[in-house]
Amino acid sequence: MGIFSKHHRFREAGEQANVNNVAQFGEPVRSLFTTSKVFTLHHRISIVDENEQVVYQANTKFPSLHDKTDITDASGAQVAHIERKFFSLHERHFITMADGTSFQLSNEFFHIIKDITNIEGLGWQLRGNILGLNFQLYDADGGIIAVIGQKLLSLHDKYCVDIYRPEAEPVVVAILVTLQHMIKDREARASSSSSSSSSGN
Repeated sequence: MGIFSKHHRFREAGEQANVNNVAQFGEPVRSLFTTSKVFTLHHRISIVDENEQVVYQANTKFPSLHDKTDITDASGAQVAHIERKFFSLHERHFITMADGTSFQLSNEFFHIIKDITNIEGLGWQLRGNILGLNFQLYDADGGIIAVIGQKLLSLHDKYCVDIYRPEAEPVVVAILVTLQHMIKDREARASSSSSSSSSGN
């Protein structure tokens, strides 16, 4: 099962629900899967269901200082808008849902291997494990909303999300897309720091 089997929750569309998720939280109500594609002028994330049918699309225009991203459903209707803004040393992603609900995530989450971050505006918490590449989303009462897993060593940034609260699906998708962007930003900063260190030696 591999070194990350205990904590690593990723699976492909069509595969059985992760045994750890089922043991801890029960069978998910619905599972979604993402694949990123990067083109010259935009970055697209496709979110598909178990049958690999596209249910959401996230598109980011490049170049964009604020990393503006729009999420639409399969019919093209707006689901959410995401923007990145910088505050001192930290960047925050502001998410506005189509119904007007708004909340934010900060990259302070990635300063240590395992931590809890509050999702400001929702009262939810995102509990992460960078080494295990999985994240759990809880509501204000500690109830599970979703579990997110990232595929190891994937060129296309594949993720899966097991959803336990179907009414929260659009918000979960927006958080999933934002998390993907934040992890890519973190990797880019680490790569840049590494390059700077190497060139300075």
